[in-house]
Amino acid sequence: MFGIDTVFDTVLSIFRGPPRTANAKAVVTGAGSGIGRSFALELARRGGDIICADIDAERAAETVALIEQLPTGTGHAVQCDVSDRSAIELLAKQAQEIFGGAPTLVINNAGVGIGGKPVGDIGFEDWDWALGINLWGVVYGCEIFTPLLREAGRGGIINVASAAGFAAAPSMAAYNVSKAGVMSLSETLAAELDGTDVAVTVLCPTFVKTNVFTDGRITPSSMSLSQQLARWTGLSADNVAARTLDAHDAGQLYVVPQLDATVIWHLKRHFPALYARGAGLLGRVLPKN
Repeated sequence: MFGIDTVFDTVLSIFRGPPRTANAKAVVTGAGSGIGRSFALELARRGGDIICADIDAERAAETVALIEQLPTGTGHAVQCDVSDRSAIELLAKQAQEIFGGAPTLVINNAGVGIGGKPVGDIGFEDWDWALGINLWGVVYGCEIFTPLLREAGRGGIINVASAAGFAAAPSMAAYNVSKAGVMSLSETLAAELDGTDVAVTVLCPTFVKTNVFTDGRITPSSMSLSQQLARWTGLSADNVAARTLDAHDAGQLYVVPQLDATVIWHLKRHFPALYARGAGLLGRVLPKN
């Protein structure tokens, strides 16, 4: 992602043997649409056996039907609410039954969009809703599946965060906090699993052309702005999924697939005071409600 580290990881990948994402026994949450569906389909193209988990059982089944149209790969639809710890525990048991053992790849992708209100106006119900899915869903996925992967001796975890996790844009506090937590969790987990054959990757995109803008809790003006930006600068979910899986195969921790996010990353770290003032100005000119 950030220059020399990416080159180093790519060189190391040559000595790691077969790609992790080839013929994977994978669990993908939020697989009923968006990036999650794209992950599932791309893994199927790579010969994988994929559990497509989603809170919407019909959407999960639709993804499996699309997998069945491909020349390779198999899919299994499972209804799962990632904000419910017991549901993730059940998902892990189902995975072991379906695969006849531990999965080789877990993608904690399920997430929701929320934004448009400043801190103080968000309300605790929306905080609980956003953190319950975006953060706790990933915490449950990592806490429950990591021991299985560690015991199996090889595998991978991909957590879907966002550039919002480090950009800290105004009027997006609940979303920003949830994604910053996913980034920190992923970094910590990568350090803890160093020296094992379980790899960790965290995806941090900006705008991706998915239904997250319409399915979440985003104010109308913020939704309109986000949709415009996605049309102008957003990548397709298929593009993002393929890039992320390739990066995971190369052993990369961070995946930031868009130039705007990379620029923000460097601006914030090299010019933090200037970045904060710019973010404040942005907050004053953004449309309200």
